[in-house]
Amino acid sequence: MTVIKPVVSSLILCCIGSIGITSFVHAESPQSDDPAQMNLHAMLGPVPASAKFIDEGYYIWGGSMVRDADGKCHLLYSRWPRDLKHGAWVTHSEIAHAVADHPLGPYKHVDVALPERGAEYWDGLCTHNPTVHEFDGKYYLYYMGNTGDRKPTERLNWTHRNNQRIGVAVADHPAGPWKRFDQPLIDITPDESAPDALMTSNPSILRRSDGTFVLIYKAVGLKRERPFGGPVVHLAATSDSPTGPFEKHMKPLFTVPGENFSAEDPFIWSQGETCLAIVNDHHGAFNGLNTDSLALFTSKNGLDWEVAANPLVTARELTWADGTHQKLNRLERPQLWMENGKPAVLFCAGEETDQQLHSFNVHIPLTSTDAK
Repeated sequence: MTVIKPVVSSLILCCIGSIGITSFVHAESPQSDDPAQMNLHAMLGPVPASAKFIDEGYYIWGGSMVRDADGKCHLLYSRWPRDLKHGAWVTHSEIAHAVADHPLGPYKHVDVALPERGAEYWDGLCTHNPTVHEFDGKYYLYYMGNTGDRKPTERLNWTHRNNQRIGVAVADHPAGPWKRFDQPLIDITPDESAPDALMTSNPSILRRSDGTFVLIYKAVGLKRERPFGGPVVHLAATSDSPTGPFEKHMKPLFTVPGENFSAEDPFIWSQGETCLAIVNDHHGAFNGLNTDSLALFTSKNGLDWEVAANPLVTARELTWADGTHQKLNRLERPQLWMENGKPAVLFCAGEETDQQLHSFNVHIPLTSTDAK
């Protein structure tokens, strides 16, 4: 293992209608309270129109929400200009900030939380894939950042892609200001044989019941031909502090024998002694759908993961509050908002067609029926 230095009651949804959702209320659930038996698929509720966050001038891709002491909901999300095309996520994405009075929205853009700050910084030209958390009265915004030549390309700018690193910004309030650091939180490992020798990105973090932290991240090695490199895997790192130092654990996670890049975008959290993860199951090998979808994992320590008892979270589809069903080309970047320690809203990025002309966030309400 490698040490890296620091950079310093259940829920029932009510009042779903054509005008949106007004409140969550508490009720006793007749189902098991064992998180390992959770059935997120059975908890998915219809989505009100106000829970779709879209901007005609920008691609929006993924968001993470926290609620402040006054009850205001703060969404940290990735966006980049539509006129630069989809591939510009890796060169021009910025983490923006929107607010709402309710977890499902509607959200209104307020400002840019992590703007461009110069090519000389490791994260100076691009910030992407945020996940925001409150620990002990402070807010921690984990993200991917990079730098490079700032030239958007039709597919990927490989310089920017391979300069991806993981950072954290800290604030006293989710509206900021956010303190950024001059060095990544999770850098590449200098050993060329390491599974994260080329790039690190897409962080997710949880606090275990003993107070320690587990951070899981996407890693790309140098064992395959560049510029793509590979293999693409997920690794874990542990720390006593949300800002590190983190100790890397080099065992790849969420793997399928014989498959490359079987999972992506894990969101991890803990409930009591149980750790859980929602992952983008690229081939449907974990949840049995045999197509790109979301799957659930469980763990006792955040380091050793197994497919959950109810592995299916959702296919690439939505059920809207007006009763319509919509198939999507992509439904990714899962993030949860927790109410009283239990999942209440599933935030995802959505894309309607494979032409990649636009994208949006969608906020899916969850009930705590846990039906088997």
